[in-house]
Amino acid sequence: MEDALLASGSELVTVALKRVDLQNENDDILKHLAHPQFNLLPNTSGVRTAKEAVFAAQLAREALETNWLKLEIHPDPKYLLPDPIETLAAAEELVKLGFIVLPYINADPVLCKRLEHVGVAAVMPLGSPIGSNNGLQTKAMLSIIIAQSNIPVIVDAGIGSPSHAAEALEMGADAVLVNTAIAVSQNPVLMGKAFKLAVVAGRMAYEAKMAVKTSLAAASSPLTAFLD
Repeated sequence: MEDALLASGSELVTVALKRVDLQNENDDILKHLAHPQFNLLPNTSGVRTAKEAVFAAQLAREALETNWLKLEIHPDPKYLLPDPIETLAAAEELVKLGFIVLPYINADPVLCKRLEHVGVAAVMPLGSPIGSNNGLQTKAMLSIIIAQSNIPVIVDAGIGSPSHAAEALEMGADAVLVNTAIAVSQNPVLMGKAFKLAVVAGRMAYEAKMAVKTSLAAASSPLTAFLD
């Protein structure tokens, strides 16, 4: 894990609070994240209600000494889809408590604007279900979210290959969150590096303003000028 994270160039690493042994100063997970370029983003994975999320967030802030929080509320154990109602309620409360909230949500443009209005730092719509590796199945909705958002958009969940990450950045997303695609690959370190290059390439392509798609052929070289 440590080598793959370093190879990826990531500066923000999310860790579920329930995975951390708060009674152990030498917790094995935290020990491997003790690099100056890594900033911890504790998440509330496992909670089912806004009330539980707020409680978990307060524990995380006390234990890990950070106001940053990835807000996850997914009561359905089969598909792990986020609960939009509980997420919005928790986000509003957590912002008031001084947290920097990054909510994991469905690719819902209306919900994203509501969350933006309550003061979250970014929105994290899913590309497809967690761990599915199916890529940007919500691409149409992601395009709307990116177009109308005044805060960063991070595509979270379903990113299964570097090409998915590049596609998200080409669309104008600010970042992607990746876990399964790297963790379960046969060479996580090499895959981490591949994702780093994909993100850089995708962002560069977005900034370069890619060619407009057309249903007709268009010659890339003059057809008759050389005859003159």
